[in-house]
Amino acid sequence: MKNSRNTLSKVLGRTDIIAIGFGTMVGWSWIMMSASWVNEAGLFGALSAFFIGGAIILSIGLTYGELTAALPLAGGEFVFAYRAMGKKAAWLVGWIMSLAYLGVAAWEGIALATAIDYILPVKAMGPLWEVAGYQVNISWSLIGMAGAVVITALNLFGIRPAVLFQVMATAALMVVVLVLFFGGIAFGDIDNIGSSFTSFKGFSFVFLMVPAMLIGFDVIPQSAEEMNIGPKNIGKMVLVCILVSLIWYFILIIAISMAAPVEIRDSGTIPAADIAAYLFNGEIFSIVVIFGGIFGILTSWNGFFIGATRLIFSMGRAHVLPGVFGRVHRKYKTPWAATLLVGSVCITAPLLGRNALIWFMDTSSMCALFSYIFVVLSFVILKKKEPELPRPLEVRGGFGYGVIVLIVTTIYFMLYIQDNFSIHKISPEFVITILWIAAGLILLCIAKGYGKNIDEEVQELLIFGERFARKGGKHEK
Repeated sequence: MKNSRNTLSKVLGRTDIIAIGFGTMVGWSWIMMSASWVNEAGLFGALSAFFIGGAIILSIGLTYGELTAALPLAGGEFVFAYRAMGKKAAWLVGWIMSLAYLGVAAWEGIALATAIDYILPVKAMGPLWEVAGYQVNISWSLIGMAGAVVITALNLFGIRPAVLFQVMATAALMVVVLVLFFGGIAFGDIDNIGSSFTSFKGFSFVFLMVPAMLIGFDVIPQSAEEMNIGPKNIGKMVLVCILVSLIWYFILIIAISMAAPVEIRDSGTIPAADIAAYLFNGEIFSIVVIFGGIFGILTSWNGFFIGATRLIFSMGRAHVLPGVFGRVHRKYKTPWAATLLVGSVCITAPLLGRNALIWFMDTSSMCALFSYIFVVLSFVILKKKEPELPRPLEVRGGFGYGVIVLIVTTIYFMLYIQDNFSIHKISPEFVITILWIAAGLILLCIAKGYGKNIDEEVQELLIFGERFARKGGKHEK
């Protein structure tokens, strides 16, 4: 049994981990949305919305940190839920979280095509079909599809090329935003800020967008098995990435608010690019910001790609998905089947057109918040169920802290659903989710057909390995 459990190589250091976490959390959305945060909520309103929303995400991150340090294995949410609640709950949260990752990874190709189209307008050629009122053309779709092929290849031929790319792109992204920040302070005007707080409605608009902006820290547990640092430090990296990303968003909001007046912030196809052109009095700077956005697309895309493939790999290794997804390439040591599955989704997504970007983003946020509830619930259950489980990084407050975070996370999820979805109509996001669950159930049936002889003890070893498995698949150490 020992030899049949595929494992991943430990090759990631601290810099790699920060690049994966931070680079995944900061994508393209800031280019399009940052101006609207300030316009809708005001400077103080936007900052306070990110502060409070970020505090909630950080409190969730603390439970992730403890669980990741205790169980540093590929699979993250799937592993935690299996340990606490068993196979059925683990399958549900794992499959739903894989959609959260895939949703973002899929719309990155659409975002890339949008960004390239801004710099070098793409001539509409080869009309294909219309989706939700948007005419999809092959000339536009090919840009996103080509990007997906590159990301897939990077991840197929080893984790090191993918992570090296992640580090370089993340560094470039940070430089672009720092230029915008210092430019806003040096050449902007405090009068540009306008209202510091507009309304509670504006605050809520930004507050409920925070999960979409901060999804990505949870990619770290997915790649924990490949990290060449101690378990306690792996847990700490989750918190570091959340804090760094929050600081980055604070800097961005301040820069945007000072760089241009509201009439500039409220106009333009790509707001952040137009703000940069106004601030520095030159179109070249709008292109610089667009390149920053492109770097954000690529880091986010690559990070979610890593997260999705590792989660699907873990579920395949446990045989709750067909076992082929749990296999590792002999030469490159990557989960090749999971990589090809995620890559195929990313390659086909641009064929859905630009409107699908919003569908995928909302689906990802919904699925992520749903999965966070299960992770915090796993944290609470394991405090009672396995108090003896070694926890290299332990959160103060223990069970009581977990219960409070569980309540807050559940309320946050309900507010998000209420604000973004209507009970009076079936949204594309729910259709996508239902279809994904249906596809997962089919794969589960296939996995069961080929894995009839896998008992609880064997499955325990496949998921946790000999070091972290409970004897007999039960609740002993």
